[in-house]
Amino acid sequence: MEWLELLKSIVYGIVQGISEWLPISSTGHLILLEKWLPLNVGASPAQASQFFSLFMTSLHLGSIMAVVVNFWPELWPFKRRETLVSSVQTIDESEYISLFSDAVLISRSQLRMWINILIAVIPAAIVGLLFQDDFERLFYNPFSVAVALIVVGIAFILVENYITGKNSKIKEMDQINLRIAFAIGLFQVIAAVFPGTSRSGITILGGLLIGLSRPLATKFTFYLAVPVMIGANVLKLFRYDAGVNSNQLIIIFVGMLTAFLVSIFVIRALLKYIRTNNFKPFAWYRIALGILVIVVNIL
Repeated sequence: MEWLELLKSIVYGIVQGISEWLPISSTGHLILLEKWLPLNVGASPAQASQFFSLFMTSLHLGSIMAVVVNFWPELWPFKRRETLVSSVQTIDESEYISLFSDAVLISRSQLRMWINILIAVIPAAIVGLLFQDDFERLFYNPFSVAVALIVVGIAFILVENYITGKNSKIKEMDQINLRIAFAIGLFQVIAAVFPGTSRSGITILGGLLIGLSRPLATKFTFYLAVPVMIGANVLKLFRYDAGVNSNQLIIIFVGMLTAFLVSIFVIRALLKYIRTNNFKPFAWYRIALGILVIVVNIL
């Protein structure tokens, strides 16, 4: 195996880990990176294209595992009674549902959160299952990515200007109801259609418009990514029908591990940053990158 290809997989993992959670579009960045720093996997063009799709899938799965690790206590609704008793003096029985026996409890608030997440997933899941191949054929190119980067960047600036000085109406996860969750899910459909939009970016944008605070919109976006990305990428894995050799497996593992480790730190840093700052710097970055991509492709 050439060490250069391993270094490339690390670069891809770093880019994925950063751009997946910042509202700047990971798919858009990876599409552009493929043009400027292609992987040499020693295969025919058709096989190389299939492998790159599998490689991108593994990077996304690496990123999503960082969410699971970072937020496991908030995501896992099942609690052992003895663990709760050891951590708190009294248990509010109204907040839990007994499962099979009193030994295992389900958090009602976390159960409501997961119902909201699944409702939010439905629109993008339907569109993705029916039209994903068509969207990839039509829009997975540098020009489409550049346009999406610029348009969503401008939208972020407009929304930030609109909400500046206003108090957020929704600051807690329990305040998100089915209607709000479904509305955020509709915004996610845009990302399913246009690469460069940014799944996290467009759902955060939708959340801000609906009235969520920046930290809550960001955190809900992270949680929403778990079923969306696992479902979409596992589906891609089942559709993959080309073989993978040992060198390619190492490239996949290195890229996936890099994306996971980088994502761990980026998620924490973004949540800390957004407590006292807005999304405008990311918007200006999107616009600048989109313009650069258009200029490079014209020249």
